[in-house]
Amino acid sequence: MLLYCAFVCLMLCLTRPAAADGPDCTRPRTLALHEHGLLYSGASGEGIDKDFADELIRRSGCPVNVTVLPRARIWQLIETGALDFSLSGITNDARERFAAFAWYFSNRYTLLVRKDAGVTRIDELDARPALRLGAIRSFRYGPTANRLVDRLAQTGRVIHANTLDTLYRALATDHIQAMIIEPFDIPILERARLAEQTRTLEFPDPPIPHGLIMSRAAVSPEEQARWRALVDGMRADGSVERIFGKYFKPDLARAMTRF
Repeated sequence: MLLYCAFVCLMLCLTRPAAADGPDCTRPRTLALHEHGLLYSGASGEGIDKDFADELIRRSGCPVNVTVLPRARIWQLIETGALDFSLSGITNDARERFAAFAWYFSNRYTLLVRKDAGVTRIDELDARPALRLGAIRSFRYGPTANRLVDRLAQTGRVIHANTLDTLYRALATDHIQAMIIEPFDIPILERARLAEQTRTLEFPDPPIPHGLIMSRAAVSPEEQARWRALVDGMRADGSVERIFGKYFKPDLARAMTRF
């Protein structure tokens, strides 16, 4: 009996450090997806972020309740601590105060503009007061794109929506003349038959990192480090690139996930 007890104690001592390296699973966590092109589609229940979340949850071993919410609502809940995690988030000074991040891909932003608007350079959108830009509520982009959105918003030239589909319809009907898109949006753009009506103009910003969003109010710094380690492991072993490879050509998947 004494030998058995000693053996059990030894095994507990040996296994405790490994368990301590992983996230704390003593309470269920919460994670929200948002509908955004190839990142997640409510119609199909599939997307890059859904695949990423499934693998992250599997590796963590923790119970995680996954929901789908509008992006603006996600940021509100992250800030208050009512939501632990979300995905594909980018940072700025305001968000850094209430959110931490674990990066897993980066991409550039593009201005999609109607051809009949006569805009061939991004700065021309500023110079034409009749033109309107569509944007998702609470979305932020790269520095140049953010400055454009903020300038146009000051003069009432930004039309906000909750979904990309709403913006695509507004663009097709000329209610707006431009919107900002990412690589995830291209297939939907093609299905909406907007490609022949529009042109794309690239912003000069470098690729912007996107990552797991962690609420500072709900996830301690120690736990943030553990979840970040899981994300880094997924990048290091090629899992993130393989997920992106399901949706993009290999060269684009590689470029977005190796940074």
